[in-house]
Amino acid sequence: MEGEKPIKVSLVAPLTFFLVVVFQLLSKWLDQLKKKGSRNTKEAELRSEIKQLLKEASALSQPATFAQAAKLRRSAATKEKELAQYLEQHNKESKLSYDRYGKILLASKVVVYLILVFWFWRTPIAIIAKQLVQPFGNLLSWGTGGRLTGHVMVGIIPWLILSTRVSKYVSRFVEF
Repeated sequence: MEGEKPIKVSLVAPLTFFLVVVFQLLSKWLDQLKKKGSRNTKEAELRSEIKQLLKEASALSQPATFAQAAKLRRSAATKEKELAQYLEQHNKESKLSYDRYGKILLASKVVVYLILVFWFWRTPIAIIAKQLVQPFGNLLSWGTGGRLTGHVMVGIIPWLILSTRVSKYVSRFVEF
């Protein structure tokens, strides 16, 4: 043990992992918002009007009120068409909005990852005992440049890949 450098503890690995988890959770949250969509008051109002018109039309079941019931059904059909057009327009607008946010999130993720890679290219991010990563030691130490007896120094690229895989696993258990 004499002659070896002391192992320095760094916060880069946990902070990088935290950053990757935050990006993963933001991505999942955005996907859930996109799938769920949003209901607004105009849609609810149109749906309630349609229900009310159909309810009134079904109450008028006598031959003398047939014309009035048919008129109510036609106006309910017109409201349904209006609702369909409104939903189509609203879905198109929200899809464009969510796509824009998704692109911004992806671009910021790429920029942050590139900054991390350039900043910590030849710097070990984490130091792990060689016995824990026996067959993959050389792969994990790719890009660090140095060696340490009995330990594997993990580079930034393998750490980002490992953090991404773990964060995807963790994000499965988080509900919004």
